[in-house]
Amino acid sequence: MFVDLQQDWAAGVAAGLAADGLARFDRIRTRAQLVTLGASLGRIVPHRDSDGDGVTTLEHRAGLAQRLGFEGFGIGALAPHTDRSGVPEPPALLLVVCGRKSTTGGECVAIDGCAVYGDLARNEPEALRALSQPRTVLFGGASGHLGSIFERAQGGRIRVRYRRDGLAKYSPEISRWLPMLDAAIDRHACQFTLEPGHGYVLHNHRWLHGRSAFTGERVMYRLSLNPHPEFAIPSGFLAPDALGVAS
Repeated sequence: MFVDLQQDWAAGVAAGLAADGLARFDRIRTRAQLVTLGASLGRIVPHRDSDGDGVTTLEHRAGLAQRLGFEGFGIGALAPHTDRSGVPEPPALLLVVCGRKSTTGGECVAIDGCAVYGDLARNEPEALRALSQPRTVLFGGASGHLGSIFERAQGGRIRVRYRRDGLAKYSPEISRWLPMLDAAIDRHACQFTLEPGHGYVLHNHRWLHGRSAFTGERVMYRLSLNPHPEFAIPSGFLAPDALGVAS
């Protein structure tokens, strides 16, 4: 869903999130507009790397990018993941706006976890059952969160939590199924380019995101949010009733 912010502003973005878990928009010309949109959608959640207004500036910082967990500050490809997987309750929404395009590459990558879940249910049900078992992945290091890739939430909904770098340790019981998961993620990955002032907001409990490698001085601005209750944006996605996945 693409939203005209001049007409719809936060309500239109929220409608796209409630329907699909992702909405795209344009015409963000200033950092203040970005913060206003974010605050209209929900409560801004500070990030480890954010400034006082909650905005994180993602740009190439060569020294920092070499550290585990800071790859977003490099120029290499960023593998699909969900944000803040190592905390018990990751922020629900991720809002990203382009400040400056790359010279080459730098496409945004987004994968609908609902589509991945359905793909596995049809083609690899045993893998899906394993990847849904509690306490099978330690996210975020020794002091992080012990959970699962697909986890049950309220109302029979499913939430996704995922990363594949050194800050995720998978139990032997599910490691054998990870190639099936990666193949399903690849099948449902979509890429798009953002122009300056264009952006997207996705539900971090449903969508994975990443980027391709790039050259040039690409700059993105990011906000983490928890939506205002009045927008009734549900967490995750509804699981098909007939899957028989253990809760």
